Amino acid sequence: MSKREKHIPRTFVEKILSIQERKNIISLGPGEPDFTTPKPLLEEIKKIVREEKKWRFTHYAPPQGREDLREEIARKLKRKNCIRSAAPENIIVTTGSQQAIHLALMAITDPKDKVLIPNPGYIDYAPSIMLAGGKPLALKLDCGDEYCLRLEKLHRKTDKNKPRCIVINTPNNPTGAVLTRKQLEEIADIAVENDAFIISDEAYEDIVYDDAKHISIASLNGMEKYTLTFNTFSKSYAMCGFRIGYCHGAEKVIKGMTKSVNYETISAPHISQIIALKALKLSEQHVNKMVEQYKKRRDFIIPILNDIGLHTLKSQGTFYAFSNIKKTGMKSQHFAEELLKKHGVAVIPGTDFGSNGEGHVRISYATSMENIQKAIEKIEKYVKTRKK
Repeated sequence: MSKREKHIPRTFVEKILSIQERKNIISLGPGEPDFTTPKPLLEEIKKIVREEKKWRFTHYAPPQGREDLREEIARKLKRKNCIRSAAPENIIVTTGSQQAIHLALMAITDPKDKVLIPNPGYIDYAPSIMLAGGKPLALKLDCGDEYCLRLEKLHRKTDKNKPRCIVINTPNNPTGAVLTRKQLEEIADIAVENDAFIISDEAYEDIVYDDAKHISIASLNGMEKYTLTFNTFSKSYAMCGFRIGYCHGAEKVIKGMTKSVNYETISAPHISQIIALKALKLSEQHVNKMVEQYKKRRDFIIPILNDIGLHTLKSQGTFYAFSNIKKTGMKSQHFAEELLKKHGVAVIPGTDFGSNGEGHVRISYATSMENIQKAIEKIEKYVKTRKK
């Protein structure tokens, strides 16, 4: 095996995905909606298959993505994200936003370039940087700061390391934190001072609660040329299996990403692009109904987690609870493995999201209330046996 492959970590998520369909497992693990893709999108698939003239979906799509889809994405980015420069030539459609992040790193970084990433942060960031030959540097997020970046830490890291780019994720996976406009403005100033790109992962942009508001950093004055904005249809439209996402950025970067995609997947799945186009034209009621249910589940599960001794902040966004398990005296990996083995409940150890996730587990409430109730009973029983 190559040295590169040996340095890429295995995750607990990988294990959960392979066993979560077993009847004896209650999965609070992987990050995907439990809702079915909205009915109008499923009806569109039937329509496409029935109409023979539309069978072009069985052929390759353009590497950069269908033009009609990129035009619709540009309209959405202008209207919803307030990114004024959005245009079809500044957008690439990809096989999920995860591929887009990998392509972007290949386009904007050279081997040994440093990239700042949140810790805890999404599982894919560090491996993608390493596969591109770069060096991931952790920006620690702490519970006391509600898992938002402390600007003095970011200043020190950038002054010392001169990173090529800074990764932000708002709303944040796994913590559920949402960055405010003021925080984003300060991050933007630091990026400009250091002539660094910002990789802005906005996969959960629609899943926010209470007074939290999602803001795209590319909408701030002067930030369009510094920012690569990534999004996906997986979370808002429950389209994980369609594997479709996109990136908006400077045209030069998008051209570089398009050149590379030819050597990876050629293009994103054609039928998925057609369905994504339909999704962007849907009424927001489909998304709002899902978010309403997530909020009910969040308001149910988080107080109980705190009551049983797993300190958990109230998520501002996403569908995750990031719970502190330190009172059990266990390491995150051991806690998750034992909970799965002895009680059949799957959660993700915090260390999957970086070293600063130790002492935590990520609990997804993207499942039915019935499953949540059953799982919580089992977690409470388990925690009682483990408390110091």
